Amino acid sequence: MITKKKFGQYEGQDVWLYTLENNRGMQVKIMTYGATVTSISIPNEENRIELACGFDNFESYFSDEYKANSPYFGSTVGRYASRIKDGAFTLEGKTYQLATNDGSNHLHGGVKGFDKRIWSEKELQSDSNLLVLSLAVEDGEEGYPGNVDVAVHFHLTEEQELAITYKATPDKDTPLGLTNHTYFNLSGFEEDIKGHRIAIQTQDYLVPDATNVPVGEVASVSGFSFDISNGVPMNEVFRHLPDGFEHYFTFGEPKDLARRAEIAHAPSGRKLTVSTTEPGMLFYTGMYTSDQLARENGDRFGKFRAFCCETHPYPNGPNLENAPGAVTPANTTYTSQTTFKLDW
Repeated sequence: MITKKKFGQYEGQDVWLYTLENNRGMQVKIMTYGATVTSISIPNEENRIELACGFDNFESYFSDEYKANSPYFGSTVGRYASRIKDGAFTLEGKTYQLATNDGSNHLHGGVKGFDKRIWSEKELQSDSNLLVLSLAVEDGEEGYPGNVDVAVHFHLTEEQELAITYKATPDKDTPLGLTNHTYFNLSGFEEDIKGHRIAIQTQDYLVPDATNVPVGEVASVSGFSFDISNGVPMNEVFRHLPDGFEHYFTFGEPKDLARRAEIAHAPSGRKLTVSTTEPGMLFYTGMYTSDQLARENGDRFGKFRAFCCETHPYPNGPNLENAPGAVTPANTTYTSQTTFKLDW
């Protein structure tokens, strides 16, 4: 079942909020501003338990604290997720200069990326809990070449999966790499994430430079003081990595949807399984999230209070030799799928 209501206004356009709910009572709320997941919740005896960072009022996404911190809670990120070194890349001998919004680098599509645009309702199937939002992107926006038609499919299944499928077709060769930026806390924000256990099916990660951008070096996860592939408690991770994770883990060439990560919270019995077709995932544990941010119901966000599973092509991919899927050729369709499956 899908319900729809007006959520606010942005630059003179109405913003709509959709609530998707399956037969078990799992709810996902998505707004048209940024094609943003504002809430993921499950029922309990008394009320509902929120498992994702976000806000219940549209105006909260424009508070001074939120704008200064820019955590991208729940948003659809594009045209190219993560960082591009010095905001520049070269295609067919031509260098493109992008907007730089993270020091000297380009981050998450620029100053006004997909997360700050109003998306349109393209399709709504209430019986099957499918919502499709679309966006038309013009040649030259944020410095990128090519007009692009973009669609994001949000499907809440009866198996407690939020399946997100991206399709984007450019009319020029252009970097494309979309992701969803939802932050989760499986305790329902009763505690920070140090009581979670993380397992990522990977062998390598991309080593960033001093400005936090990968420039070609690859390291084995065997160099960690813990076994991330077979699972490690987050409190053990923080003993060895005081700042937590902001690492891009590689999965190999893009292929069919495959299970790549599992995060569990033993005290509550809740588990999140992440499957994707993408060649890697940036796993972020909220080192820089402001402690001043909270949902209106009192759920407190902030440093190490939630984690984010950003499935997308390699950061700085347009500048990395052999980075899989970093550039989409003209008149072909970039297609990507990621599913977030909850068990409780």
